[in-house]
Amino acid sequence: MSRLAKKPIAAGKAEVSVAGGTLTVKGSKGTLTKRVHPTISIVVDDTGIVVTPKDSSRLAKALTGTFASHVRNMVQGVETPFTKTLVLEGVGYRMELKGKELVLSVGFSHTVSLTVPDDVTATLEKNTLTLSSYNKESVGQFAANVRRVKKPEPYLGKGIRYSDEVVRRKQGKKAV
Repeated sequence: MSRLAKKPIAAGKAEVSVAGGTLTVKGSKGTLTKRVHPTISIVVDDTGIVVTPKDSSRLAKALTGTFASHVRNMVQGVETPFTKTLVLEGVGYRMELKGKELVLSVGFSHTVSLTVPDDVTATLEKNTLTLSSYNKESVGQFAANVRRVKKPEPYLGKGIRYSDEVVRRKQGKKAV
């Protein structure tokens, strides 16, 4: 079993409830729900939120740490939103927001449009896209989908990258 799952998780200002196999976390930023696996038991008491396996199977032990991490992220997200920052580099590459559509012009013969999820807020300043949401899974998956459109290439560094990502550059051809 995970060492982090053995410690109770502090709920902070969030309201946490478990009913009918569903975990619900309410906070000032929003409400998150997640179905709980049948081999996992989540108990909310005055010390915090305790995640324990119902049996001694290998799956239950593995899922205990996973669900503890999910609960920790849910509690943290409803209090302070998670953010991801993407940077677009390349001559002639552009990003623009049209309502809930993110339109990318990244060197293809066509533009690529992606729909921003409802729980994610996107702001765009020049070539920097900032995504924020109370749901860590949602903001991370959408950021990965945007990056997948045009990954940074190793010779010139053109493409979409995370702001803290370091692109390893290759030398290229040598002139004789």
